[in-house]
Amino acid sequence: MAEGRPVRKATRGEVLRTERLTPHMIRVVLGGEDLRGLRAGEFTDHYVKLLFPPTGVSYPAPFDLEAIQRDLPREQWPTTRTYTVRAWDPEAAELTLDFVHHGDSGLAGPWAASVRPGEEIWFFGPGGAYAPSPEADWHLLVGDESALPAIAASLERLPSGAPAFVFVEVAGPEEEQRLDTPGDAKITWLHRGDAQVGEALVTAVRELDFPPGTLHAFVHGEANFVKALRRHLRTERGVPLSQLSISGYWRLGRDEDGWQSSKREWNQKIEEEEAAALTS
Repeated sequence: MAEGRPVRKATRGEVLRTERLTPHMIRVVLGGEDLRGLRAGEFTDHYVKLLFPPTGVSYPAPFDLEAIQRDLPREQWPTTRTYTVRAWDPEAAELTLDFVHHGDSGLAGPWAASVRPGEEIWFFGPGGAYAPSPEADWHLLVGDESALPAIAASLERLPSGAPAFVFVEVAGPEEEQRLDTPGDAKITWLHRGDAQVGEALVTAVRELDFPPGTLHAFVHGEANFVKALRRHLRTERGVPLSQLSISGYWRLGRDEDGWQSSKREWNQKIEEEEAAALTS
């Protein structure tokens, strides 16, 4: 370990219960003594980095990622997957995570489908940066399934009566969920069908008649549609970056490892294109 580098402490979560919310969305609620005092709740886009050991590999207690990476070969290191916190109950010390599940593909989805109460999962976090601003005149929330937990949490945090336009794209009507909010939110579910992920979201935002006043927007999901909407909001609508929470959670054709390794370069290219467009 490099001198002065802070040691990241992993938290042990115990699976308390699971629930299938829709055909392709599974809820997992974590608890346990390690969660007491967890610093969550400030943001509505809180996320944790779940640590999945390879099949057949177990680690000595206490869990120490630094020691694992120092003492074990790379193929025995845990794989990290990032998930948004759907809800945090500090009194019960319960952390709720929602997982998109598409059969046996992927890592976290199949885990959520098969995990049972009493099993454990280690994680880092939570991190986060966004919550609906009480000073905004209106709000815009846009995302696919991966952003739905954060959108749902954000809707619950809207100031009473706050105007909001919400666009959520899912595979079909069977994937819709109940969304509660004290705000004055117009919620539109968009059904993807066989179209490209995010295509309907881009069209919906482009066609939206923006009301006057200060906007606070949250736009997250597949990187390609997020890129298109960032360009639209920044260069065509003139929305300052300070009023946007906008980023790709994932990218078609890449797993999380591949996406995270290329995300900085992807974002840098977007910023360069955006700067050129704004000054032309």
